[in-house]
Amino acid sequence: MKKLKEYAMPTVVLFIICFAATLLLGLTNSVTEPKIEQLAQETEQKSRQTVFPDAASFGDVTTPEEGTTIVPALDSEGEVIGYVVVNSEKGYGGEISVMTGVDTEGKVTGVNILSHGETAGLGANATGEKFRNQFIGLVKDITVSKDKPGDNSIDALTGATITSRAVVRAVNAAIEAAGGENIG
Repeated sequence: MKKLKEYAMPTVVLFIICFAATLLLGLTNSVTEPKIEQLAQETEQKSRQTVFPDAASFGDVTTPEEGTTIVPALDSEGEVIGYVVVNSEKGYGGEISVMTGVDTEGKVTGVNILSHGETAGLGANATGEKFRNQFIGLVKDITVSKDKPGDNSIDALTGATITSRAVVRAVNAAIEAAGGENIG
């Protein structure tokens, strides 16, 4: 009987501690979840505004295929002036998630790298404004140049051609996803 008390008491105490910790974690989650969701929506809105600065607001998200989302960019009257497309491509260090703004004429209005696993100091430079701004005004079939970019090409990142090509593939796919019946 004494052995039963030796094991029972620590078990009961451990159960009470685990129950209290679980209860507190659940309570904390229920309190912070709305704030986390609100911050996520604000961050997403800011990212959309970055790639489509002329938009007054944005419409509902559609998912035409797995891994791609499209959101209409709207003017102050609620008319569609373009689209914000999020997709991803395989880069050197893994998937690169790219947000691209495309106007109704099929021109890129902005590019934002949402996430990546690229090498610091090389492929990670794709997040820099200098690289991203090269896409503004370009149209479908963008190419990568290692020397001097042409009319519809961008200058590759030094030492990160794979990353540059991945971002270009993502942007070209975004233009196509926003295009078709949508553009024009």
